[in-house]
Amino acid sequence: MPSRKTKKKSLAKRPRRSKKTRVRSAPRTYKHLIPSVKKIADAVNAKATPVSFAFLADFFGINDQKLKQRLKNRLKKMLLRGLITQNRAQEYSVQKITDRIVGKVSAHRDGFGFLLQDDSKEDIFLAPHTMKQLMDGDRISVNLSGVDNKGRPKGELVEILDRVKTTAVGRFFSERGLNYVIENGGSKQRYLVALKDVGGAIDGQIVKVDILSYPTKRRQAHGKVIALLGSMEDSGILTKLAIENFQLRDSWPKKTLNLANAFGEKINSKDGKNRIDLRGTPLVTIDGADARDFDDAVYAEPLENGWRLIVAIADVSHYINIDDALDKEASKRGTSVYFPDFVLPMLPEKLSNGLCSLNPDVDRLCLACEIEVSLAGKAIRSKFYRAVMKSHARLTYKEVDAAVFQQDYDAQKKLARVLPHLQELGKLYNALAESRDQRGALNLEIPEVRIALTENLKAVKNIAPHQRNDAHRLIEECMILANVEAAKFLSQHKIPTLFRAHPQLELERFEELRLFLQGIGFKVSAEVRSQPQALNNILLKMRKQPNFTIMAMSILRSLSKAVYQPRNEGHFGLALDAYCHFTSPIRRYPDLLVHRGIIHILESEKPSKFFYKPSDLEQIGKNCSILEREAESAGRYVESRYKCLFLKDHVNGEFEGVITGVMSFGLFVMLDDFYAEGLIHVTNLGKDYFSIESGGLRLSGENTGKSFSLGDALRVKIKDVDVEEARIDLQLVEFYSRD
Repeated sequence: MPSRKTKKKSLAKRPRRSKKTRVRSAPRTYKHLIPSVKKIADAVNAKATPVSFAFLADFFGINDQKLKQRLKNRLKKMLLRGLITQNRAQEYSVQKITDRIVGKVSAHRDGFGFLLQDDSKEDIFLAPHTMKQLMDGDRISVNLSGVDNKGRPKGELVEILDRVKTTAVGRFFSERGLNYVIENGGSKQRYLVALKDVGGAIDGQIVKVDILSYPTKRRQAHGKVIALLGSMEDSGILTKLAIENFQLRDSWPKKTLNLANAFGEKINSKDGKNRIDLRGTPLVTIDGADARDFDDAVYAEPLENGWRLIVAIADVSHYINIDDALDKEASKRGTSVYFPDFVLPMLPEKLSNGLCSLNPDVDRLCLACEIEVSLAGKAIRSKFYRAVMKSHARLTYKEVDAAVFQQDYDAQKKLARVLPHLQELGKLYNALAESRDQRGALNLEIPEVRIALTENLKAVKNIAPHQRNDAHRLIEECMILANVEAAKFLSQHKIPTLFRAHPQLELERFEELRLFLQGIGFKVSAEVRSQPQALNNILLKMRKQPNFTIMAMSILRSLSKAVYQPRNEGHFGLALDAYCHFTSPIRRYPDLLVHRGIIHILESEKPSKFFYKPSDLEQIGKNCSILEREAESAGRYVESRYKCLFLKDHVNGEFEGVITGVMSFGLFVMLDDFYAEGLIHVTNLGKDYFSIESGGLRLSGENTGKSFSLGDALRVKIKDVDVEEARIDLQLVEFYSRD
């Protein structure tokens, strides 16, 4: 190491710079300087309306093309920073902090994602570069930064508010000394796993990881394997994956279970006091053959000018107090989630299948809605009261339909004890159905797809559409009527509640629907957007086509989503002015809140003393709407993969289908027998160059002139099936033009 003297000596030998070499160069000057960020923001903010680029260039006296490009670049940076926003007309306005949009991230397997807004408005597109540091389920805030190439609003990340996920599920890979997990589902997030954290996992295995660090702009996420779940072929793995991927609550806090168990198996004698005794009234439950929890029971008897209908609903609010352990857990779940092999209930089974369920021949507490219905199917008057009841029979849709609507002798003989009351319900249904048609409620009638599993749950035995019968419709109309009366009752007494609001079609979706319907030969008037009857008229004509069900499913996708909110904005699909959910408190949290509002009035309490305020219900409604969407997504996740599991055994098989989507890269086809959607890639359509025409409704070949349009019928062969990705690859066999 050199001495201090040596250092001084070496420094002394350095030549000093002359003054000439230290002269600074003069600053560069421009004829026009690009305005600062603040000046641009001030100029934009000074106008009451959004401003165009031409306005800004003129405002700052910028005429040179190079300077204009520099101004555009600065505006682009301001957009990315969230300082300004841009609308679809490419006009600018100042982005305020209050304009930031908060919601939940929904990742897509192709790298991009969407922000699901808390207020259930239009989803916001998140570009791949934004998604690199985000995870499916994250709560974030974004600023709007224009629109993407499909016209969708685009968001730029402002802040990650909450990392909801602490664990993830995916496939484990080990290659060339590198261990990692690719998350299953939408996000495809990659977690690096250190050798010490592998936990015995082997290549290709489905595992669960504890998230050690989250992704950033420059660093991948890291995880530790904490559970080995098995392979995609194992029984129950699909439901396990859905529960993990959608962060569903599948275990019960000890306090919740203790509280549920403390109620016992039977109602106490004191519980029936101060209630109407309906045990002698032959109320019955009518549900699916595999149902285990029974929310509702019905009874009808004739009157001189109509019927007396009683809809008795399980009095769940008797057992669940506001803010107790059961209530808190139910609010976090929001709804029961139904899978082909499993039900994730909102309430512990002691209540959902036991004390709250209207099981036959046992006393149960209920909240009854008694309605006088006219011969024209209109509610004349109604009243609510708490009661104690005893279901006189547990009936299925199939046997009620056979006895009442099909007039089957054997079925009638089997149900002889309650048949007269069922027949009155049948007459009442005819009146209610006529009333429904007159007001113009949508009549899509899309069958459910039932997935039948083998007894060991290891394989799919069958997939078949499940057609609804008149017994289904009978119960549906009775429930709708009771829901309407509940909404009226609460409104009349000025009790804040959660309405079930279904808005009319958004303008953009309506235009897409118009193009779709016109593409398959139907004229669409502007009234279709706001009047369900106008859409019904089209559905009536469409019903004559053999592929009606699949076309109706495409229409259903274009409709706005129904939400829970404290503002009454009507229900478009049902053509109703006021509607709420009252009839399923065992499996839907909003119904429980509606019960609490009704009981508050029945107990002669003042509206001002009601526990919930509109501001409380606003947030609860948003939460319930989000939880409902998650439950539906989880159900679709499992259902689509069970379909793939079944179709994996039918590779090279040929099936009929209908084109439901036209893209530049191919055609989406819905298979008639299974309502499963697959893709015919353009390379499997024949040797030709295909391009999109007619606003995205048709794919046409340049050389052959062959074209494929929405609604066309095809015969296809299944080429390949990927269960994990829920992907079905198809090949064209035969084409049936609509012409």
